[in-house]
Amino acid sequence: MACLYKMVELKLYNKDGKENGIVKAEDKLFAAKHKDAVVHQVLTWYLASKRSGTHSSKGRSEVRGGGRKPWKQKGTGRARAGTIRSPLWNGGGVIFGPKPRSYAYNLPKKIQKAGLKAVLTDRTKAEKVKIVEEFSVSEPKTKLMLKALNKLKLVNQKTLIIKAKEDKNVVLSARNIERLKVAVPADINIADLLNSDWVIVEQGALPVLAEVLL
Repeated sequence: MACLYKMVELKLYNKDGKENGIVKAEDKLFAAKHKDAVVHQVLTWYLASKRSGTHSSKGRSEVRGGGRKPWKQKGTGRARAGTIRSPLWNGGGVIFGPKPRSYAYNLPKKIQKAGLKAVLTDRTKAEKVKIVEEFSVSEPKTKLMLKALNKLKLVNQKTLIIKAKEDKNVVLSARNIERLKVAVPADINIADLLNSDWVIVEQGALPVLAEVLL
């Protein structure tokens, strides 16, 4: 079956951080059109979906007290009042105050994908994407992860690693490193991409990434 997309050539690195040839990838992933408006739209949507929305306030029917009329209706010279928990009183309820809610809304998947591809393209043009043959550690140790990053000259860099599939050793080794994120293609999000100066893509993740985003 003929390829539906044009291909771009990217440098391929081995586990020691040395160049080891060229790998071809779909230009729709790494040479897509960049539109700031789309990236902003996708980022706003993503952050909105992550808001907890647990803020809350009490209305006049929920605050404590105010069960009786504070003074009689007439004859006191004061304004009429039915409860000390009126929103007009200190300690009263809140008018139209915030209540728990979800800020999430729907955004077409086509736009979601366009935003991710735009950021990948931006990182590629800035030569901040490294395709590695395989990124792995023999056991879940932070020391081993730092050693692997050092070979790629990415220690103390904000980095996103895109693995072909879940790798428990890599995830556990990376969790204590503040500027490092690990994800599989199906789980990458625009916030992590934008917050990363470098993107490491495992060679085996390229077809999976294409399947998810194209």
